[in-house]
Amino acid sequence: CMQCFPCPLVCCLCLPQPPTITHQSPKDYIIDPRENIIIHCEAKGKPHPSFSWTRNGTHFDIDQEPNIIMRPNSGTLVVDISGEKAEHYEGVYQCTARNEHGTAMSNNIVIRQSRSPLWSKERNEPIVVQEGVSLVLECRPPAGLPPPIIFWMDNSELPQSRRVSQALNGDLYFSNVLKEDSRNDYICYARFPHTQTIQQKQPITVKVLNRKSAYDRKPSFLIPSGPSSSKMVLRGQVLEMECIAEGLPTPEISWTKVSGDLPAKRTSFLHYQKTLRIVNVLESDAGEYRCTARNRLGSVHHTIRVTVNASPYWISGPPRNLVLAPRETGVLTCRASGIPKPTITWAMNGIPIENSPKDLSRKVEDDTVIFTDVQTGSSAVYQCNVSNEYGYLLSNAFVNVLSEPPRVLTPANKVYQVIRNHRALIDCSSFGSPIPKITWFKDSRSSTLDGDPYILHDNGTLEVHVAQAHNSGKYTCVARNTLGIYENHVYLEVKEPTRILKQPEYKVVQRGRSVTFECKVKHDSTLIPTMTWLKDDGELPDDERFIVDSDSLTINDVVENDEGVYTCIMNTTLDHDSASAELTVVEATPTPAVVYGKPRPDPPTDLELTDPRERSVQLTWTPGDEHNSPIQKFLIQYEDSLHFRGVWHNLTEVPGTKTTARLKLSPYVHYTFRVLAINAVGISHPSFPSRMYKTNPAAPDENPAGVQGFGTASDNLVITWKPLTGLQANGPGLQYKVMWRQKEVDEEWASETVANVSQFVVSGTPTFVPYELKVQALNEYGAGPEPAVAHGHSGEDFPGAPSSLIITNPNLDSLTLEWAAPHDRNGRLTGYVLRYQPDFHQFFHGEMTQGHLLIFHLPLLWPAVASRQVDIATQGWFIGLMCAIALLILILLIICFIQRNKGGKYPVKEKEDAHTDPEFHDNEDHKPLKGSRTPSNGTVKRDDSDDSLVGYGEGGDGQFNEDGSFIGQYSGKSTSRDTAEGHESSEAPSPINAMISLNSFV
Repeated sequence: CMQCFPCPLVCCLCLPQPPTITHQSPKDYIIDPRENIIIHCEAKGKPHPSFSWTRNGTHFDIDQEPNIIMRPNSGTLVVDISGEKAEHYEGVYQCTARNEHGTAMSNNIVIRQSRSPLWSKERNEPIVVQEGVSLVLECRPPAGLPPPIIFWMDNSELPQSRRVSQALNGDLYFSNVLKEDSRNDYICYARFPHTQTIQQKQPITVKVLNRKSAYDRKPSFLIPSGPSSSKMVLRGQVLEMECIAEGLPTPEISWTKVSGDLPAKRTSFLHYQKTLRIVNVLESDAGEYRCTARNRLGSVHHTIRVTVNASPYWISGPPRNLVLAPRETGVLTCRASGIPKPTITWAMNGIPIENSPKDLSRKVEDDTVIFTDVQTGSSAVYQCNVSNEYGYLLSNAFVNVLSEPPRVLTPANKVYQVIRNHRALIDCSSFGSPIPKITWFKDSRSSTLDGDPYILHDNGTLEVHVAQAHNSGKYTCVARNTLGIYENHVYLEVKEPTRILKQPEYKVVQRGRSVTFECKVKHDSTLIPTMTWLKDDGELPDDERFIVDSDSLTINDVVENDEGVYTCIMNTTLDHDSASAELTVVEATPTPAVVYGKPRPDPPTDLELTDPRERSVQLTWTPGDEHNSPIQKFLIQYEDSLHFRGVWHNLTEVPGTKTTARLKLSPYVHYTFRVLAINAVGISHPSFPSRMYKTNPAAPDENPAGVQGFGTASDNLVITWKPLTGLQANGPGLQYKVMWRQKEVDEEWASETVANVSQFVVSGTPTFVPYELKVQALNEYGAGPEPAVAHGHSGEDFPGAPSSLIITNPNLDSLTLEWAAPHDRNGRLTGYVLRYQPDFHQFFHGEMTQGHLLIFHLPLLWPAVASRQVDIATQGWFIGLMCAIALLILILLIICFIQRNKGGKYPVKEKEDAHTDPEFHDNEDHKPLKGSRTPSNGTVKRDDSDDSLVGYGEGGDGQFNEDGSFIGQYSGKSTSRDTAEGHESSEAPSPINAMISLNSFV
């Protein structure tokens, strides 16, 4: 394992490890009969596990199933149903992952084929009713898998109302019928979601007869019947109860809970109050519910007694894996509940624990397995099965007995940076067996860091609660166990906070003038600051009148639209600060107050805080002198000396006629208030600050925004969020509870509580699967509200190869490539790259080797890119090349004709006659051409091939297409040649050989 270093937190996976199931198909798996079946089973372990399956409780031999393959390094089965009916593979499947250290088991995966049966044939007699009476049209859909979605239509979807509504069983109820309800085509439709098919019932005809006067009547229930009924629902599921009444006028329905209040956040009313729905049912939702139907003639009640049972659920999560050193003690706890109380059974490596080999170090006590004085070699995977009549939970947890010296997994020489007066967290993630003990030293290592101002967490992290400059320096983390010691060095740098020293002030400016907002900032010299200005929380207008300097904003030629709130924000990599001021634009005509009086009012005085409440306080003040210009409004500002000492923020404004304000406050803030007066010309100096007013801490009121999930590797999920500000924290000890679970998989939420950070990494995830995410804020006073669910995907990996690639429509100058998507997409497919290798070198050039000139063929099919075809017949280079070849052939034919008429020899031919081995010195006319058809006597008829291009090219493969284009392969045949006087071929020359001969002749 030492070769794994340096490595991240998953380095412990380099060590021997029993198998762990990481991904499996849901317990109830309904398959589409039109698609291949994929039964997932993924596991990790060291060494990597092998996999096997059972079907209906007996061994399932994959090798004997030609339509089933198991993915490499995986237990996932892929069933090709193209040659079989899907129902052939129905059954109960269970996956086993094993290595030499133990065996893990998947859930029982029940495979069933989705079904969308037809309605049984029936003849619906017309229904004739009197106007005003009640009516029920029965649907009675066929039992599908899963159950179908029911809706009624005639020529369009039937509108529902208080009078006409569809029940949960699909029947259509009329509290009373009207003449316009007469139709010939009431049709009940069943839509089966898996196969996306729709079946329909035979149309029903309804004829409503006129009635001179319909008798009014008090309500009575059509469903449910009788004064009371009962209903059972499982914890965590959805409870739906309905009451549909008949009567004239149409009754109205209302609901109450007899034994308590309806859970407001989980309750909704559907179908014009006829249906009561409660989601995520709890045990406390049991009791009596009453529905009341009422019209002007009276009312009627029905009581529904609801009992809540529960399939097994974890109380404190499933059992956790144990890593123990020899002679250590550990406990596996399988703590679950359910209604009725579930039974708990244990197995070891898939074998009931009572049938497993005896182990004196192991003791089973109901939901707990206690290990005492464990020994090397006793690693195993334990299965805890919790079941009652409504379901079961199966969890694997391994006990891994290891002897490993300590290792610190935090990178060496890591630098931590923190702002002064903030909390610093310095990590020392470690691994070892026995679990290492962590100690910290600073600089000279004179003593361990234990006690104020340091806090040592159980996971080895060192916390400096309020970091100061003298806390900067080198820190040494030491991990010790009985097998060794390991040191790691990290560094802490405490930076000065970013503070706005001079805030922008409220400005009143005349239209057409200029105005400047100052924003002078102090920051740590080692941090790079960035100044940003906003207008009304948005970007500044893209206007050259706005000039941003290093510490100011100037607006030239002010117009009315420039009025608003301007905010300067100074950001560094570690912190930020901001301040705002308002700009008021007035007409250019001066007011008498400007000419004759003082331009600004005096500041208010005598600030007093009264009537304190949990989240508000009353502030009163005395206005200063107006100086002949009435005060238009008062601006109230606050300073929070706990979080942002020295920074004043705008809190609220009140009209100039008021001298008191009820201020809304946030928890865990040390408020100091001041008031400024504003008239038509300017703003006063601030009042003297009020006394400090401290609000009590409370649980957070909100959760982080911007929750996202994505992968940075193929086996992880990075969850990020926007942290809460100090004001939003509402109290000390801000933390985040990060929750995640795989989407569309029946599993509990996994969770981890982390410090005040902005991301969390989940390791060991399957590749590119959807996840549901939640992040909840916590502090020392409680948790924030139930967080909203966000969505994300684990990391992507390289996709597999396309599952098929075929060539269609091949022509001389084009072809079409068709391919299918890969079986393993492993992410969002963004496109395909088609690579091909056109052999231009071989097409245009020959290669001389030992006197042989190798002539390469012109490709028959030009390489094609998907959805693009190249017509080479229209390319200029192709036309030119064909013309050159034709000219060359013509020259060769003329030369050959002249030589034959002269009866002489080429100069090259004379050399050939002089040097050729007699064994090969044969008459040219009697030598068979390469690739030509030779008679059985070994002779060739000259009349058949004297002027044939095949004769000149010796290419048996050479041929012309019907359109005259050459698509064959030239091939020259020669013997070796000695330097300048090498032998030449005695055979008829190829075009290029002929060109060489022509050059020699000339």
